[in-house]
Amino acid sequence: MQQDWDDSLDEAEALSNDEMDAESGQLYEHFRLVADKGQQLLRIDKFLVEHLPDTSRNRIQQAARAGFIHVGGRPVKSNYRVKPLDVVTMVLDRPPYDNTIVPEDIPLDIVYEDDELMVINKPAGMVVHPGHGNYHGTLVHAVAWHLRHMPGYDPNDPSLGLVHRIDKDTSGLLVIAKTANAKTKLGVQFFNKTTKRLYNALVWGSFQEEEGRIEGNIARHPKDRMQMAVFPPDSEIGKHAVTHYRVIERFGYVTVVECRLETGRTHQIRVHMNHIGHPLFNDERYGGNEILRGTQFSKYKQFIQNCFAVCPRQALHARTLGFIHPRSGQEMYFTSELPADMTALLERWRSYTAHRDME
Repeated sequence: MQQDWDDSLDEAEALSNDEMDAESGQLYEHFRLVADKGQQLLRIDKFLVEHLPDTSRNRIQQAARAGFIHVGGRPVKSNYRVKPLDVVTMVLDRPPYDNTIVPEDIPLDIVYEDDELMVINKPAGMVVHPGHGNYHGTLVHAVAWHLRHMPGYDPNDPSLGLVHRIDKDTSGLLVIAKTANAKTKLGVQFFNKTTKRLYNALVWGSFQEEEGRIEGNIARHPKDRMQMAVFPPDSEIGKHAVTHYRVIERFGYVTVVECRLETGRTHQIRVHMNHIGHPLFNDERYGGNEILRGTQFSKYKQFIQNCFAVCPRQALHARTLGFIHPRSGQEMYFTSELPADMTALLERWRSYTAHRDME
């Protein structure tokens, strides 16, 4: 339900007020929620936040102001009080997009494959799953093509396929379940935090310590829905998240760290590192695409711009993935070397640091 609501809001925010004209044509329902019989009178924005904890109240209020939220078939304001059995819907002037997965012939870097699962090394720039603005060309479409002749594999069956996700501009390892048994047993491992997931990242700034632990709930940013934000663990806002990190290599103004995920939340490493003052290098969404450390010399500024050009995305790679095989019970570990863009980026920093130390 949360995903359906988020997808509907994505669609809504893609429309301007001029494009959305309830008088000009048919409206289409994108989301529906029915209040319980015992529902107490409650503002609709608070009601929706309670039922959809990962959606901000501000975002709901914006949707109501635009006329997208209806009760009983009529648009309501965000101060409308929900009553028992009220039918709350989101409507737009376009029908819901058909997200049916159709196989697409897209190359895959398959690290391992057997009858139960696949481990794939995803390149940066590839979206994992279709969503608003990315309805084709995703990893899921590529997997559907690769497994198009496998009996019983249906890319539209939620009991098969993706077990976890990584961001579009993050490279690295993902496991795909080819059977329902595999997805169930792998899913339990991710839920119980028994998988081994290590990431390499280049972050801004220098660390005094060699290793550390970040704990903080993660939820949508209250003012910028494109970002996630960190909230106190006892705040009851968002989802509990823990990231462990250790320093791998120091370059003065930036640092290579290894991050171990205890949980797997949206943008977890990116938002946790930003929270402690170390945004990922060239992470546009969290401010890492600015020069945050270093000198004011034009030569240094040009060096950073060249680095951004070499690795035009957040410098984050899902390097190691470990889990128990769902059928054999064997412990399995997979490692993916740093991709060419991050390798070249680190070599530039090594060269820069060596020459700076000689001056």
